[in-house]
Amino acid sequence: MATNHDNLKDVAESAVRLSLKKGANQASGRAYRVREVSVTWRDGKLEKIHEATTRGVGISLYVDGRYSTVSTSDLRPEALETFVGDAVALTKSLAKDPFRALPDPKLYEGQAKIDLKLEDPKYAAVTPEERRRIVREIEAAARGVKGSEAIISVTTDFSDTLSESWRVASNGFSGGRRDTTFFASAQVSVKEADGRKPEDYAFAGARFFGELPEVASVGREASERTIRSIGSKKADSAVLPMVLENRAAGRMAAFLQGPLSGGSLQQKRSFYEGKLGQTIGSPLLTVTDDPHVPKGFGSRLFDGEGLAAKVMPVFENGVLRNYFIDTYYAKKLGMAPTTGGLSNATWALGTKGRDALLSGIADGILVTSFLGGNSNGTTGDFSLGVRGFRIRKGAIAEPVSEMNISGNHLEFWKRLVAVGNDPYPYSAIRTPTLVFDAVQFAGV
Repeated sequence: MATNHDNLKDVAESAVRLSLKKGANQASGRAYRVREVSVTWRDGKLEKIHEATTRGVGISLYVDGRYSTVSTSDLRPEALETFVGDAVALTKSLAKDPFRALPDPKLYEGQAKIDLKLEDPKYAAVTPEERRRIVREIEAAARGVKGSEAIISVTTDFSDTLSESWRVASNGFSGGRRDTTFFASAQVSVKEADGRKPEDYAFAGARFFGELPEVASVGREASERTIRSIGSKKADSAVLPMVLENRAAGRMAAFLQGPLSGGSLQQKRSFYEGKLGQTIGSPLLTVTDDPHVPKGFGSRLFDGEGLAAKVMPVFENGVLRNYFIDTYYAKKLGMAPTTGGLSNATWALGTKGRDALLSGIADGILVTSFLGGNSNGTTGDFSLGVRGFRIRKGAIAEPVSEMNISGNHLEFWKRLVAVGNDPYPYSAIRTPTLVFDAVQFAGV
């Protein structure tokens, strides 16, 4: 499929040449093609098959101090020329923005010379029959667990994606990428005696089809998680240790990382404003942005502007070291650009897994998921519904739900007292199990 990739490079180069020809001072273009296939199976029947290939080109135009971004899916040469000409003319009518410009070409330099292993060369070998076999197998496994008589519905899904793109900038950048992803999932609902119908899910993903875990394990996990929640109740309000399961911890980590963006800082919507070099969390909070993780879901050689992707400390022993700042907001803030957003989060890990961490807690709560709630990126205040299990004498006890935790991130992360050795493998945030001391739970 190299010819397809070459074609995308040609399209991106053509878009940039046309932009300059029509009057732009600078331009960048990204041509892309994405193939997605998914199969959904529900309660013993095929519910949906989706297959689509999308393609297009997005263009950033810098015209006499003015800026716009436009896109089109019509890549015929004559159509592209007309489209670009109209877009440049329209851009000339916009207000000037002196901070808009392509990155300094020096920031394109220094790309790592490594194979990130993002594309499965056997992607095309996955057949329609194989996809349907997978979703059937996941459901069979979900319905084969102990307590399955409580199940009222099982929905399973398998999806795969091949993405390819090429980016070109008029001041010297040119680079492409191809990647594949495969995901299998299951959602299970059960019926309780009081009429409630709790549900839960499980999923797994990989860059390479052959590296997916046994798909039956996804169905079993989804059912077991759901069945274990039967009979959950509010517990009494209390201040307790909280063990945050690695899968659920990703949401809390996302709240921590979101306000690190240059846009949030410049628009005064970040609780990190003015706190570079200050202590944000406990000494156990060490997180690095690492774009070079082989087969990582956030891995890249360059970011969305073409800046060479480099390993960057975000938090070191609780101290904030860097923001995520693209070229535009770097100019507005008077700071040096770093990168526009997170690639892969790499955490400094502890030596124990979830169960070993639980064993050291006499009384606490294991949080396995969040139910609604919000986090204010400006103030750091948050309030979240939680569900999970009571921890008694180091073991998982009765299920709990409809409880809330609240606080402020600038205080909450200083209560981090243990980090697991189990980063969640199916996300770019890759959170391990996290343990927090003295968390206020609001219940009965």
